[in-house]
Amino acid sequence: MPRNPELPNDPDPRSPLDVSRLRKVLVDGAGSSAGFYERLDVVDETGSTNADLLAEAASGDRRVLLAEFQSGGRGRHSRAWNGIPGAQVIVSVLLKLPGVALPDLGWLPLLTGIATVDAIHQVTGVPAELKWPNDVLVDGRKLAGILVEVASTAPVPTVVVGVGLNVTLTEDELPVPTATSLLLAGAGELDRTRLAEALLTSFGERIRQWERHGWDPTVAADAYRDRCSTIGRRVRAILPGDTELHGVAVNIDEQGRIVIQPDGEGEPVAVAAGDITHLRPV
Repeated sequence: MPRNPELPNDPDPRSPLDVSRLRKVLVDGAGSSAGFYERLDVVDETGSTNADLLAEAASGDRRVLLAEFQSGGRGRHSRAWNGIPGAQVIVSVLLKLPGVALPDLGWLPLLTGIATVDAIHQVTGVPAELKWPNDVLVDGRKLAGILVEVASTAPVPTVVVGVGLNVTLTEDELPVPTATSLLLAGAGELDRTRLAEALLTSFGERIRQWERHGWDPTVAADAYRDRCSTIGRRVRAILPGDTELHGVAVNIDEQGRIVIQPDGEGEPVAVAAGDITHLRPV
């Protein structure tokens, strides 16, 4: 692959993921997430890591699939989320959650967001933050996206959690002008293997903490609020039915909903689903 002149020269920031190292740390028992993941695979190319694991949901658990390139990825509302070979961390996890109440599955994108931000902070120091519910931003530009899909609800809730993190995308390679990458954010560390390891370790620890607390999702509520830049901001929420709500985001409630105090008079509104836009202060 020709080297992009905007990329650092040494080491190669788009070298392949080190699958042996990832398996050793995350599956075989050399890291803090030892025993959490049962299987980890890396493929050169696929349409969608989420779709691949959804197709195998009946027979697997705690499986990790990473792709060097994804040609048919999807975000929320089926928006395209594709890739540049070797420039992103594209990963999905298949997870069975016995004991989790179905309404609490809505916390999974938030838990994943915490894990993603923490991994970015740990490895790169880049001041990433969360935009409710599951976008990772730097200076208002999207660095990573999260998509959680439910494979089945019975007999055991089974989900696939997908993360796409932009690592070495240059300005010319960004899918939209509002996106960014760790490279563009000035990260000194661009090792995708290290980033994937940190992300999956953090995610495993968050799920284990959730389980230790009897699957009470509010165990992570304060951690999410601390990392969420939406709280305290003026926002526009586009709700189902294309209705709009303008106001200030004041909290994340116990169900993981964003609570908005409408402009003017009115009681706070808890929003479970909708597109949120951060607005400039008035």
